[in-house]
This record gives sequence, C-alpha cells and structure tokens, in this order.
Amino acid sequence: MNYVMAAVLTLQSGGDLVLRARGRAISKAVDASQIIINRFAKDYEVKSVSLGTEERTDQEGRTRSVSTIEIVLGKRAEAGARKGAGQEGKKRRGVLRL
Repeated sequence: MNYVMAAVLTLQSGGDLVLRARGRAISKAVDASQIIINRFAKDYEVKSVSLGTEERTDQEGRTRSVSTIEIVLGKRAEAGARKGAGQEGKKRRGVLRL
C-alpha cells in the first residue's frame, strides 16, 4: 500500500506515471497499477506496458537474467477531444521504482 500512496501523490502533480520493477517486485507493480486505476485515479488508464530482461552480476561474479516491467499510466482522453489539444510542451512524468 505504501507504493500505491506514493504513486497517488506523484499523480497529483499531473502528467503520466511510470511504474518500474524487476524480478519479484513485478507483481507489486502490477497490483499497484490496478489499485491506482480502480480505487484512486479512475480517470487514469494503462497507456503502455514494456517487458524486458536485464543482465545482472551477483556478488559471486555470476551473470543472471532478471525480468523487468515498465507500466505507464496516463489520463484517459476525453471523448471527442483531439490528441494533443491544449498541451504545450512535453508531458511531465513521475517515475516510481518498486
């Protein structure tokens, strides 16, 4: 729930929110994104999901592959609204690493 509250506070500043996680924290990022959308920020939706793999070296010098996820949440476009209308400059993005 701490991740959700941190994300909600970040969303209050406007713009998109990026949730990034790797390994066992991936399930927390997915859960947090769904709780945010369904309970706290009903006017937001999942804009994109990116999956990947990072090569990490452990303390013993072995290379391990670790799965990663990046979930981008953004405001829903209003019906009939033109994309980009009324937006000057780049959108602000808040990044939360889990």
